[in-house]
Amino acid sequence: MERFAFMIHPLDASDVARKFGIAKLMPNAVVEKALRVMPSFTASHITGINSLQEKQAEGWFVTCPLTAKQMQTLPQEIVTKKLIHAGKLAERMGAGIVGLGAFTSVVGDAGVTVARNLDIAVTTGNSYTVSTAIEGTKKAAKMMGKKLSECHLVVVGATGSIGQVCSIIMARDVRNLTLVGRNTRKLQNLSSRILYETGLACKVTPDVKGAVSTADIIITVTSSVDTIIEPEDLKSGAVVCDVARPRDVSKRVASERNDVLVIEGGVVDVPGEVNFNLDFGFPTGTAYACMAETMVLALEGKYENYSLGRELTVRQVDEITALASKHGFGLAGFRSFERAIMPEEIQKIKLMAQQRVS
Repeated sequence: MERFAFMIHPLDASDVARKFGIAKLMPNAVVEKALRVMPSFTASHITGINSLQEKQAEGWFVTCPLTAKQMQTLPQEIVTKKLIHAGKLAERMGAGIVGLGAFTSVVGDAGVTVARNLDIAVTTGNSYTVSTAIEGTKKAAKMMGKKLSECHLVVVGATGSIGQVCSIIMARDVRNLTLVGRNTRKLQNLSSRILYETGLACKVTPDVKGAVSTADIIITVTSSVDTIIEPEDLKSGAVVCDVARPRDVSKRVASERNDVLVIEGGVVDVPGEVNFNLDFGFPTGTAYACMAETMVLALEGKYENYSLGRELTVRQVDEITALASKHGFGLAGFRSFERAIMPEEIQKIKLMAQQRVS
């Protein structure tokens, strides 16, 4: 039996109230103060993962008790210490690898320091997240009647580890590519690399709203705590793959734009009769791609650091894609704003977009 752990954390104070009811009666500031001194704990035991290679795995969700806001605003040494503490808990549970979920994968140096302080392997899960985001985006675009070779793609958060590799891989297939981020120098460096490797000249800009207004396809993967894409920002018929957690796309898009398709990046079918014993809003038997990468590496017995730091490679993405397929993991049906979206709904969105354009 292979063993893994996956690190989670409350996104905000309301998440804490789901686990500890008394938190509903407390101001957010009080809840956050309590989280700073609370030790890491095991949230659930994960069972029933059965690989196509006749291997089995079990795991645990371990909680690092800090909100997304705290992870971004507290001194880095405090946050890192909390992450290491949660990793040590994973060690004691018997895990051979721990995956970093949500903001635990992006704060600081993206897992490098955490890995140096643990005796087990660490991954952010970003390689398989890239793989499934690209696969899902291509499939959704096709269902919306789009040819990639005629599309303008915008990658928001292009200088992050996921955004960079998505940009490089997708540059091979699209007509135009705009890279969006806050650091212009990093954007220009990425643009130069893409030009060298693919021959495609990219535009770069820090202006999210200006860029997405003309986009046919958007992949957004920032570390923003707040939504950055609103209904009025999007072109009719746009396909948006929102990989970020918390999400980058406003919930208002779901209610106000029936001519735009928003999908969640990285939703994966897990082989076997998996029971997470924790409700994180997904259909039975499915998980985020970052979770799935941790499971895949455990099933493969590949207990080594993976997808760490700010640089991912196309080779890593290709490797984890092949390993996931080998063990029976694959892209699940589309989800949009935390609910399943059926093919017939996508066809209705496509029709509404066609009507508005005409």
